[in-house]
Amino acid sequence: MNIKKYSFLPLVLSAMIFSACGQQPAATTTAATTTTAAVTEAAPETTSAPETTTEAATLVDVPEGAQYSDFRSGMPAGFEASDGWCNGSMFNVTWRKSNVTFNDGKMQLVIDNDSKPKGGIPYSGGEFRSKDFYGYGRYEISMKAIKNDGVVSSFFTYTGPSDNNPWDEIDVEILGKDTTKVQFNYFVDGKGGHEYMHDLGFDASEDFHTYAFEWHKDSLTWFVDGVEVHKVEREPEKLPQTPSKIMANAWCGTGVDGWLNAFKDDKLPVTAEYEWLVFTPFES
Repeated sequence: MNIKKYSFLPLVLSAMIFSACGQQPAATTTAATTTTAAVTEAAPETTSAPETTTEAATLVDVPEGAQYSDFRSGMPAGFEASDGWCNGSMFNVTWRKSNVTFNDGKMQLVIDNDSKPKGGIPYSGGEFRSKDFYGYGRYEISMKAIKNDGVVSSFFTYTGPSDNNPWDEIDVEILGKDTTKVQFNYFVDGKGGHEYMHDLGFDASEDFHTYAFEWHKDSLTWFVDGVEVHKVEREPEKLPQTPSKIMANAWCGTGVDGWLNAFKDDKLPVTAEYEWLVFTPFES
């Protein structure tokens, strides 16, 4: 696929997230935050999407100029599995490359007991992430979530202090305690608190469905199976502007029972599955 270059607008630096059990900071967050902050704009470096190709026919109609990845041939070019560190805070997993698997033409993100626990973190989780950074565009994935108290199955964009950037994030999160709903959220310069819970009308753990968001300079819009279900305008809200990594992960929480319910580990391993990913860049 052709590499497409485009420009974005970034933010100022935000709060730093450090690993609780390793030297490398993890580039994920999903906590609810309740304050907002002003945004300072500056001209960023021009970035380009990594090239990803597949010889087989695509599993979904792909718009012209979009980057398409599926998991029938394993890890797609330009992506990697997080390995060997944990986010700390509410994340009760260490990311393990072995928890990102590819079987039956799909990617599996696995939560399990950690075979080599460290730092008081007893569980392992799977996280998939791009190596490059992406800006305004449409992000869409086909996934099947985990049904299990205390876990999150996700698809999101993120950048932060570990990338020498402000903490900007756009989230699609399915909470295992109730997989008939999906939670949308976003962070701007480390400030969240924009959670919106949408009733799906189906159980997200029973089959694959598509979850998408369109990231514009002046709006964020989320979609389920191609139908618009939630939109946020730039005014009066501040919206993410910093080019970010495309990510997905599965993890269990600690200390957030009011949000996720207490984690039940009697059925481990538990697995979220993903079929394909499409990113369509916008010109502005």
